[in-house]
Amino acid sequence: MKFILYISVLILSMSSCVLFQPSAKKLNHRALAAHKQYDAIIVPGVPFLEPKWDATMQMRVLWAIHLYKNGNTKKIIMSGSSVYSPYVEAQIMKLYAIEFGVPADDIIIEDRALHSTENVWYSYKLAKSLGYEKVALSTDPFQTRMTYRFGKKRLKDLKFMPVLFDTLKTLPHNVPEINYLPLKITNFVPITETQSFGYRFRGTMGKHINFKE
Repeated sequence: MKFILYISVLILSMSSCVLFQPSAKKLNHRALAAHKQYDAIIVPGVPFLEPKWDATMQMRVLWAIHLYKNGNTKKIIMSGSSVYSPYVEAQIMKLYAIEFGVPADDIIIEDRALHSTENVWYSYKLAKSLGYEKVALSTDPFQTRMTYRFGKKRLKDLKFMPVLFDTLKTLPHNVPEINYLPLKITNFVPITETQSFGYRFRGTMGKHINFKE
């Protein structure tokens, strides 16, 4: 019964986001109208299942690279811990970005986040601690919808630059080789074995964040 309740609440939350959140095109327009160049963009992670990235990680990383090379951001904050696979998601995404020509010094790692809301919160706080004032979230439209209300409520000056698929399909989609094995965590235990579904759901909703830190 609790499982069904959690699923129902999740579906309702997702539906409300879809209904009320502005389109990806409109969000990008707003972001670029506010600032032509950001100090940093936040890129939430995706589990890495060797031997190569999946379509979601590819999409998020390629879009971040596009924004960087287009001069829309100075830095990229890759966010994500080792959650479902024995690799820190942020580290893997950094390797891919480097292969596409982004300097390592312009890629910042946030490796604490376990959930989407934590990607946003911890990365934003990291950016501010580094003196970055202009910060935007850059991810796929679905995850943007999932985190939009959280960001607007908690981080008033956070902007959103979600993937534009018409632009994405024009970008190079080659899959570079990365040396991921040295990053593999030994004796890794996935989050599904350490946290119940309900606890993970609350984490997705940002309930485990200490906002007073």
